[in-house]
Amino acid sequence: MGGTGGQPEAPPAYPMERDLTCPLAPPPGVRALRAEAPLTRVRIWNGATPWLITRHADQRALLTDPRVSDDDLDPGFPYVNAHRAEIAPVTPRLITNTDAPVHTRLRRTVNGPFLVKRIETMRAPVQKIVDGLIDDMLDGPNPTDLLTAFALPVPSLVIARLLGVPYKDHDFFQKSSGIVLDGTAPPEEARQASGALAAYLDELIGEKTVTPGDDVLSELAGRVTAGEMSRSEAVHMGVAMLIAGHETTATMISLGTLALLQHPDQLALVRETEDPKVIAGAVDEVLRYLSIVQTGVRRVAKEEIEIGGAVIAAGDGMIFDLHAANWDPEVFPEGERLDVTRPARQHQAFGYGPHQCLGQNLARLELQVVYGTLYRRIPTLRLAADPAGLEFDHTGTTYGVHSLPVAW
Repeated sequence: MGGTGGQPEAPPAYPMERDLTCPLAPPPGVRALRAEAPLTRVRIWNGATPWLITRHADQRALLTDPRVSDDDLDPGFPYVNAHRAEIAPVTPRLITNTDAPVHTRLRRTVNGPFLVKRIETMRAPVQKIVDGLIDDMLDGPNPTDLLTAFALPVPSLVIARLLGVPYKDHDFFQKSSGIVLDGTAPPEEARQASGALAAYLDELIGEKTVTPGDDVLSELAGRVTAGEMSRSEAVHMGVAMLIAGHETTATMISLGTLALLQHPDQLALVRETEDPKVIAGAVDEVLRYLSIVQTGVRRVAKEEIEIGGAVIAAGDGMIFDLHAANWDPEVFPEGERLDVTRPARQHQAFGYGPHQCLGQNLARLELQVVYGTLYRRIPTLRLAADPAGLEFDHTGTTYGVHSLPVAW
């Protein structure tokens, strides 16, 4: 592991602890590094010392640099946890762990259903799902937990519809996904959950090979039949979509609602507008403000790279802290302030470059429908608990709350 350039003698531990009095802000240590040492070494769970990149401009430069690799089989790759390190050698090559040309081929096979025009056809069905769940909330107990009553069911129903997964199995795939994403789960338990999801998707793809429908898994099955991808690639791509398609959006619904409830002036702007462009802008600002992927985007250098006075050697790991970049004052003045009128489209909540989130168009659409509907239909929505007593979840890929009690 090489590299020089102003890093402290004893690299700080990463991830860093949040300030519990400001739970929605990036950790103070990360913000300090962005100001004082935006390219520096940190120490992760296994003692490795990858580079932490915290500035918006540096992240954009490196995440589009072909010398920066997503290959998690490289010895210098900075794994999120022991489970990810253990399963990397047996994980199929997907869009999440490959570079061009393999990544280019695989991305092309799954891009179609997630293009803006295709996703926009989902708006009416998503609106129906959201309205139905709000009806159920209004007819149910008051107060209630927004996470279980609304935030989790919305994306679970949407991704199930898009992929062609029976929603009756949502308890299984939500529980299994949670174990896979839980950084504190024993590796054996996480491996079993991952295997169960793969077996489940393999059976579904087999069924859709015989009787295809109008869904993503049927498209993947067709590509397997056509020889464009292997059965294993299709199965594990389906698993990745199923996991990513509900956990992150559910977190954005619950944590975004918490942020807006704590900023009533901004909530009023969202609730009272009928302009879809204002709602779309608000969604991007909340995405920027929260940047819920807390474990950082992980990469490794394939060649030596000089940037910002530092030399990142071949084989050095890199972690891109998206939240720090999304509060970078060089790009977002007063980034600590939630302002739904801010032009925030340059945020990196979905990553950046060729590996940026495949499902970002779907996530934006879901959040636009939710933010444009929930607060308008329940204008008296409020927290039903002391904000200081909320328990935040630090265990997964995303940062969220264990529950969000609300009343109206």
